[in-house]
Amino acid sequence: MANVPTYRHEVKYYECDRMGVTHHSNYIRFMEEARVYWMDVLGYGYDRMEAEGIVSPVVAVSCNYKHPTTFKDVIEIDVEVAGMTELKLSFAYTMKVDGKIVCTATSTHCFLDAGRPVKLSERFPQFYEAIMSVKG
Repeated sequence: MANVPTYRHEVKYYECDRMGVTHHSNYIRFMEEARVYWMDVLGYGYDRMEAEGIVSPVVAVSCNYKHPTTFKDVIEIDVEVAGMTELKLSFAYTMKVDGKIVCTATSTHCFLDAGRPVKLSERFPQFYEAIMSVKG
């Protein structure tokens, strides 16, 4: 399977603070937008998983802010699999504006069915294989 295309987010006015820069908390939302897009492209969107009784909470997140972004900037977000175990999946995000890295980030997720951890390879073997096919 080919790599998932880059996700693009245009910074909205309301996402900026009084200094005119994108508020740091919004980058977490941008990560979620990009991750949901990434999973949809692979064919295993959150809507599909939730319909099958699976939820995927965030268990860890980190952001390294390199340069500020402002209203109307188009942030290009590349998502890659940073790591995977039987119970957790980690993503790495590289966010750029005009080719310049503005933020690097990671998030780690588990998968639960009725509050109990599930193994992706057993519960969603096709999704597991799709992830393995794009894993760096």
